[in-house]
Amino acid sequence: MARKKKASMKKLLSGIIALVIIGLAGILGTNEEFVNTVSNIGEQTNSQNEQQVEFVAQEDLLIDFIDVGQADSILIRNQDKVMLIDAGTNEAGKTVVNYLENLGITKIDYLIGTHPHEDHIGGLDDVINHFDIGQIYMPKIETTTKTFEDVLDAIENKNLTITAPNKGDKIELGQAEGEFMTEPILDKDNLNVSSLVLRLEFGNTSYLFMGDAEEENEETIRWPKTDVLKVGHHGSSTSSSESFLEQVQPKYAIIMAGKDNSYGLPTQETIDKLNNIGCEIYRTDEDGTIQMTSDGNTIEIKTSLE
Repeated sequence: MARKKKASMKKLLSGIIALVIIGLAGILGTNEEFVNTVSNIGEQTNSQNEQQVEFVAQEDLLIDFIDVGQADSILIRNQDKVMLIDAGTNEAGKTVVNYLENLGITKIDYLIGTHPHEDHIGGLDDVINHFDIGQIYMPKIETTTKTFEDVLDAIENKNLTITAPNKGDKIELGQAEGEFMTEPILDKDNLNVSSLVLRLEFGNTSYLFMGDAEEENEETIRWPKTDVLKVGHHGSSTSSSESFLEQVQPKYAIIMAGKDNSYGLPTQETIDKLNNIGCEIYRTDEDGTIQMTSDGNTIEIKTSLE
């Protein structure tokens, strides 16, 4: 009797299992499809882990002020377009390349070397060697440094050309529009004043990237009010005059400088002038990489050291 009861229980359990399988088959199509779906979950996860990160187009404007120490490197993205302004020092080139690769970036539509100082173009050759490059902008001034020669060699090796923009030249980055604001002052004794200065508009927001431009550059035009100012020359006293700041009236000021740098930048004088106009100040030496996101009306800011 005991064995018959066990046999009956087995039949009952088998029947229940069969009903469950039939029910699932009705929901998912067939029992075979269900089994394949479950087994593929692990396979897809493993495959995704092995794949490289894919670049994701963004409707928002994204600006990353990358912490590269006492140097500049600024990544700007909108929709499927990418711009990079400067690439840090020679040593920071790999840092910039890795940062972009981690975002899935494979092409840079606009690459800007603001002027030929090593802390701005040092990593450009690494960037050029690692990514597809669209258009390259640099001022029409040359130096004999190895850093500058390395950049020229990288450009030549990929059969690329350099465009020296004029004041008023415009570029489009997705839904954002950029304009070069000044004519570079070609002075080999002071390469800072050869800096390309770009202003970007996105919806109702605006951004001004000064490179290492100094007061001599600031005095050449009347400046429009702008929401975000990338402060010239790492916050040096040679840039950001009171007259300039009163015209621009930025809501946010970004200073790119290295922690405890030997130049003493940014200067307290510049910090005081920025405070006097009431803008919020962010610094890579204190905040690390600074990331901005804008929908065209508002600007959100996050820092890597928050």
